[in-house]
Amino acid sequence: MRFYVRNGVSLALNGGMARMTLPLAAVLLLAPVAAEATILRAVELEEKVTHASSIILGQMTNQQSRWDDSKKNILTYSTFRVEKTLKGQPAQEITIVTPGGTVDNVAQEIIGVPRFRQGEEHVLFVRNSQAGPTVLFLEQGDYRVEKNSRGDRLAVPAVSSQVLVDTGRGSATAVEPPRALRDFEGAVKEHVRRGDAINRMRMIEREKKEQASLWNQIQRNKLLVFLAIIGALIASWQLLKRW
Repeated sequence: MRFYVRNGVSLALNGGMARMTLPLAAVLLLAPVAAEATILRAVELEEKVTHASSIILGQMTNQQSRWDDSKKNILTYSTFRVEKTLKGQPAQEITIVTPGGTVDNVAQEIIGVPRFRQGEEHVLFVRNSQAGPTVLFLEQGDYRVEKNSRGDRLAVPAVSSQVLVDTGRGSATAVEPPRALRDFEGAVKEHVRRGDAINRMRMIEREKKEQASLWNQIQRNKLLVFLAIIGALIASWQLLKRW
């Protein structure tokens, strides 16, 4: 269980999916921020790759915030032009839905939700939700693409001020450092290939178990199988006699 606390508003999250202890309407409405504390379970890259329905590299081209059907919660829709699809079905663009945003003079903000600006490039780990595609593991599923002084593109984790906790050791861990985009893409693709190989092995094992189960059923019901075969042969012989 992870807790996000800001100005007395607490949101509890479990398994990377938000489960609000207060309605979204109860989040900050144009309130100044004096201090914040956010605690997250550190998620390894392999886990992000495994649970992502898709992973894309793209540039944000358009953004709109609007009220949901209940008129209580603001959702922000950010459209990305896709440069590369690292996992999932290739697409030219994708619209990411995130909770919070500003409509007219009303703002809602959820701690840990990534923010996007026009023209920015991001690598996004995407999961499907009822509202549409969103970012997996909140800010831990978002990497900004920036250039260093030499013009090389880097994948920079969006997580900056949060405290990441290694649940295995029970201690805080450092935010992962920026990496060359080429190396980051290579690591993601390697995890995707490894995951595909594991899934194939599981499928083969499942098919073997199903075949073994079917053979065991036949072995246990030899008499019934024999009678069924005899019945089929008799029916076929009678049908041939009519011709």
